[in-house]
Amino acid sequence: MKINIKRYNPEKNDSQYIEKYDIKHDETILNSLIEVKTKYDNSLSFRCGCKTGVCGSCAIRVNGVERLSCKTHLNENDLIEPLNNSNLIKDLIVDLRHEEKFLKESKTFLNNLSNEKIFKEDEKLIDTQSNCILCQSCFSSCPVYEVNKEFLGPYTLTRALRYVNDKKEAKPKDIIESIQNDGIWDCTLCGNCTIVCPQFIDPKTDIMNLRMKSVQNGYEDKSMQAFGGFDPSGGFDPNGF
Repeated sequence: MKINIKRYNPEKNDSQYIEKYDIKHDETILNSLIEVKTKYDNSLSFRCGCKTGVCGSCAIRVNGVERLSCKTHLNENDLIEPLNNSNLIKDLIVDLRHEEKFLKESKTFLNNLSNEKIFKEDEKLIDTQSNCILCQSCFSSCPVYEVNKEFLGPYTLTRALRYVNDKKEAKPKDIIESIQNDGIWDCTLCGNCTIVCPQFIDPKTDIMNLRMKSVQNGYEDKSMQAFGGFDPSGGFDPNGF
């Protein structure tokens, strides 16, 4: 079985290059990477943790599509690459710090504890979004984040909805306020994030829900600003497009 791995070592190379390996076992991609490192080339660098699809640390791209290497079966001549849109450290390891700071900036945590009682239906309302493992597959696939590194990004906005919908958060409007700029209105709703999410979360729909909640809380609906011919006074400029 052959595997192609995109390599990069800043101490030795100025750019990435592809290295091919023959491996003995047809297993998960993570097991194949471990085989390469332990038997053929111990300089290969990659991240892994739980090996069961829970920690999200082993996210990579396989033939251009974001995947968890521990949950993805290896096929002949697969191309293994690091995630997109993040600074590359070495081989398959990217720097996650820039994206993680958005969680603080968007206040996507419990800021003000309420005394509301929680029932089963309340838990269900935030259950899906709580399953996010921060693997960054959504950031890697996002065309907006590719051109705007201050865009809060899919997993940040999904987590924002999780706390906006949490009855234990006494001031959800503070979270809504924090995602108005470089946030929900900048998303193109392409759905790439939804396609690649290993937890089957739908950030696209989450962002649409946050837009609705924003309007309900008195914020301007900026989604129509992309259409230059729209005139909020009721007119229409045919030259606006």
